[in-house]
Amino acid sequence: MKLNGTLRVIIILFILALNIGCDQATKSMMRAHINYYDHYSFFNDHVTLLRVENTGAFLSLGAKLVQPFRFILLTLLPILALLGALAYIIIKKNLNTLMVTGIIFCIGGGIGNLYDRIVYGSVTDFMHIKFGALQTGVFNAADVSIMIGLGLILLDSWLNRNEVKPEVIEESTSE
Repeated sequence: MKLNGTLRVIIILFILALNIGCDQATKSMMRAHINYYDHYSFFNDHVTLLRVENTGAFLSLGAKLVQPFRFILLTLLPILALLGALAYIIIKKNLNTLMVTGIIFCIGGGIGNLYDRIVYGSVTDFMHIKFGALQTGVFNAADVSIMIGLGLILLDSWLNRNEVKPEVIEESTSE
């Protein structure tokens, strides 16, 4: 079922708001209840909750940048990219549900982390997972949202890899 018009935009914005709200709720709980040096382990130390304030991007990349490069790379460019992605999914009405959902999750996670960076000067990360030699960096719900979104986008691309687009057919027949 393809939705068009105002209802489609409302649903997109509703899912986006839920996504951002869940991220901000988890970060707010961490800021309120976990101090910087607290450390809580679960599931035989495979999952750890701890509070880290990340002043950079993914894995603290860019944390040492000087202004104005830091502002441009970690705030301005992400704002433009997120606004562009949101405009894309609102304007491009022929995207399927899986692709739109994936992009919404990426936008939601991006906005959640960007909000933290603008309001608090850093992004609150709080979860670490380790299984043997495999482990993650410290991450948050926005990061999970971005990864789920990327997974949905990749799944959609894989599921539709053999689909021929109508424009391609028209171009090849007109030559």
